[in-house]
Amino acid sequence: MRHADEALNDDGLLEIIQRELSKRCKKSKTRGRPSTTAEVVLRMLLLKHMRGWSYEDTTREVRANLVYREFTGIGGGKVPDDKTMGRLARQLGPEAIEKLHRRTVEIAREKEVVAGRRMRVDTTVVETNIHYPTDSTLMGDGVRVLTRVMKKAASAAGEAGVKFRDRSRSVKRRILEIAYAARNKSEQGQEKLKVAYRKLLEATSRVVGQAQKVSGAIAGKAKQQLDETIPRVRQVMRQARARVLGGNTRADNKILSMFEPDTEVIRKGKASKPTEFGKMVKIQEAENQIVTHFEVFDQRPSDSDLLTPSIEKHKELLDRVPDLVAADAGFFSAANEAAAKELGVKRVAVPSRSTKSGKRKLEQKKRWFKDAQKWRTGSEGRISVLKRRHGLNRSRYKGTAGMKRWVGFGVIADNMINIGLHLTKN
Repeated sequence: MRHADEALNDDGLLEIIQRELSKRCKKSKTRGRPSTTAEVVLRMLLLKHMRGWSYEDTTREVRANLVYREFTGIGGGKVPDDKTMGRLARQLGPEAIEKLHRRTVEIAREKEVVAGRRMRVDTTVVETNIHYPTDSTLMGDGVRVLTRVMKKAASAAGEAGVKFRDRSRSVKRRILEIAYAARNKSEQGQEKLKVAYRKLLEATSRVVGQAQKVSGAIAGKAKQQLDETIPRVRQVMRQARARVLGGNTRADNKILSMFEPDTEVIRKGKASKPTEFGKMVKIQEAENQIVTHFEVFDQRPSDSDLLTPSIEKHKELLDRVPDLVAADAGFFSAANEAAAKELGVKRVAVPSRSTKSGKRKLEQKKRWFKDAQKWRTGSEGRISVLKRRHGLNRSRYKGTAGMKRWVGFGVIADNMINIGLHLTKN
């Protein structure tokens, strides 16, 4: 932590934080109470992601530990509470996180931790913080949200408010009926399942109709919440009718969560977890396990489309083309290999599993190719560390922007640890 502390003593990092925090209000720089300093904000957030803590855990540990107080620059001062840290962290958007990460890579270059002679790249899935999605539970979530908002609106309006019927209990019963009927795979059980789903769809439709009426009679935040939730519930109803009653399991624009509507279904062929719900993330590394670039994709791309842009990004960040590029077979295509060599890469170690060319098979058996593939497997280890130590298995921040912030903080924290370890060895 001492060497990571030295790496964090950087004016460039603090300027980025200060610039973002000054955007909270028009005159944040000149008016108001003294706020938490940029140095404390940066170090508290990185310590949180280094240790995999919550905001509450972070403030408690820093308050009680002299080493953490010294690392964060608080010393004997007052530790910011967890709500304050949460608000300050939300002020740092994905663009600011990207700037912080870019500056971290520059620090690694300045301290000669990374030179850019080699590059490896891999993709993984960071899951969103949702329960396993089924149509019945998603409708239950939607009914619960709509009912809660309508109750608040009715309570605020008093007798003048729009009257509505609370159907949450009957919806819960229908969901339980569906859960019990789904266990029976016989024809009779499947018929019971369809009957239960028809009842649930009818009850949910009535709740949506009531919510539509209430939305037309109110204004403000409650109306905004209703207007956001109603289309999502209707979409879940459409996909439930198509799947259960129509037998179509490939409905378009599937919603997998009322609260994280951008979540995607991703299958990467894992035996332990064949289906994951989240976003595809690219992790790109150079020497000494430094992550030079990461990207959270709004829509899942093919791995084979990512190799050439990754080499170009490497050149942009490190001012040189790598001598060696290594990736798994998912990144292979003849066009990718040709493009990499055209960019100036001397050795491209991306295997082709389906090749029938004897020359290609001999090339993949050469010692340099095998050594490069051994080095490539370290990217899987880096992803594993990011997930276990820094929480990239599941994002705890909301939305796609929150996912980008979560991944970015985890990658920056890991880079700082690896910079510190390298400096310790030297």
